[in-house]
Amino acid sequence: MTSATDTGATRVETGSSFGSLNQIDAGLLNVGYVDAGPADGSAVILLHGWPYDIHSYVDVAQLLAGQGYRVIVPHLRGYGTTRFLSEQTVRNGQQSVVAVDAIALMDALDIDRAIVAGFDWGARTADIVAALWPERCKGLVSVSGYLIGSQAVGKLPLPPEAELQWWYQYYFATERGRAGYDKYRRDFARLIWRIASPKWNFEDATFDRSAASFDNPDHVEIVIHNYRWRLGLAEGEAEYGELEKRLAEGPVITVPAITLEGDANGAPHPEPSAYATKFSGAYSHRTIEGGIGHNLPQEAPEAFAKAVIDVDTY
Repeated sequence: MTSATDTGATRVETGSSFGSLNQIDAGLLNVGYVDAGPADGSAVILLHGWPYDIHSYVDVAQLLAGQGYRVIVPHLRGYGTTRFLSEQTVRNGQQSVVAVDAIALMDALDIDRAIVAGFDWGARTADIVAALWPERCKGLVSVSGYLIGSQAVGKLPLPPEAELQWWYQYYFATERGRAGYDKYRRDFARLIWRIASPKWNFEDATFDRSAASFDNPDHVEIVIHNYRWRLGLAEGEAEYGELEKRLAEGPVITVPAITLEGDANGAPHPEPSAYATKFSGAYSHRTIEGGIGHNLPQEAPEAFAKAVIDVDTY
């Protein structure tokens, strides 16, 4: 399921259902990624979340490649075969940085414009790419809609039931939480999968295939920094300050967009009515029924792929 490129990427055999992964230097990272479909096809970037990995898109990638799209599925920083090029680079998980990584990957692959799609961290990253670099984003597909945030918003208290849904964020704010996640990262991820997708009866082999990505040596640092940064308990890097300032203003997304939500999403998520006005271009929202949880592209790949194809016509 990989296609040849002229970008100097190397390939690593993985034994996964994707076959082989490519590796390429992009920005601060050497990125592990899937490159499926024809090399001259219209590009689609698929971004995963936490605690998931590229395998959330195994079926989506095949469906889109079969329709002639060039499908790029990268491991985010701290996941899978993606590595930092320098030991001195701060292991930073703040929201703008992950989007900068996506743009750097597009540059490395000589992709000028792409449809960008994602869920969880990947949806937030796709939103940011669409908001800050609309000239690079042909269209957007985002599970749970508009997820751009700020440290100021992250400091605001929520009603008790809402706070309860974010229990792991507060756990990660402690050193006990850091140590616990490091020691039990697979058990932790399996619990999140069950809570976030209560009606998804995934097999052990499906979980294990993704869980291997959490063995990345930078994984725990990136995850902990991401959630502590949201609460204002960890500093970001000054070089990204201007980007975060723009994001804190809640920029409207102007590119064509489709937002998705599963009817059984057990993870914290906003109501579609809360973010509809954040999309000023051609836009629609779809609720995907049938017990679909948080990992929507893996649980409902046909619906996710259809959204990507449809937004390309907006």
